[in-house]
Amino acid sequence: MRNAFADELTNLANEDDRIVMLSGDIGNRLFDKFKDAHSDRFYNCGVAEANMTGMATGLAMNGLRPVTYTITPFVTTRCLEQIRTDICYHDVPVTIVAVGAGLSYAGLGPTHHACEDIAFLRALPNMKVVCPGDANEVRAALRASMKQDKPVYIRMGKKGERVIHDGVPVDFEIGKALTIRQGDDVCLLSTGNMLPEAMDAADALAEKGISAAVVSFHTVKPLDEAFLANAFGKYRKVITLEEHSLIGGFGSAVAEWAVDNGADTSRMIRVGAPDAFFKKGGHQEYAREQLGLNATAICKRVADSLA
Repeated sequence: MRNAFADELTNLANEDDRIVMLSGDIGNRLFDKFKDAHSDRFYNCGVAEANMTGMATGLAMNGLRPVTYTITPFVTTRCLEQIRTDICYHDVPVTIVAVGAGLSYAGLGPTHHACEDIAFLRALPNMKVVCPGDANEVRAALRASMKQDKPVYIRMGKKGERVIHDGVPVDFEIGKALTIRQGDDVCLLSTGNMLPEAMDAADALAEKGISAAVVSFHTVKPLDEAFLANAFGKYRKVITLEEHSLIGGFGSAVAEWAVDNGADTSRMIRVGAPDAFFKKGGHQEYAREQLGLNATAICKRVADSLA
């Protein structure tokens, strides 16, 4: 995802001289093409994310389109006050891009894990929260962010994620879910880098005779309420999938919507990380296995719920 982001940002900056890139001392080689083409619009702000966020706000207030970027907990949690009071309070078009969301940096321990950021950011007024499902959705999300004038948080994985879309989805719109696969029995609503797991879970469910729709719910705020209304009325089970805490994340947002709108919450299953730090060593795949976030665990839980 991060390679697609760097390439797409460079392409957009070639067309829009308002775009400014601010990096929190990461991805220096990743942005070589951007720096070669736009050296006067790239700033390495160092390990000073709060300052970077304040700088971005000032740039946006002067008509530019700044993009901040670094590892997820450092571009969100570390500078949450500046995001709230500088960006959101002034309602300026800063795009915050986080790399390594969820357990992408599982091997580096809880300091680099990010299973709380959706909860933090979606609670802030004016902020839009977008979690692309693959590299092509990253490109589409970045394009969409630059076409509107609100704060946007784009939550990415890291690198090597399986690409699901054949190309950049032309119908991508912030706040509108994308149906990846049709199904009749259950609906898997995936946000962010859980999309490949959702696809694999749907394949496994099909082997059990269960028809599963797969939907990329790339926008957690604002939710696609029309889609949710249809899903809760149509499917036996609606399952939310996220590499994020069950507290305050995508599943929480959908549950809040369901309660507020009188949907049948007995149809809902939430799959996410527990309320605990993950302290074991290992790669992302191992962490997902341990926490029940892989396709095998998802398939079993859904199948058991229908038994």
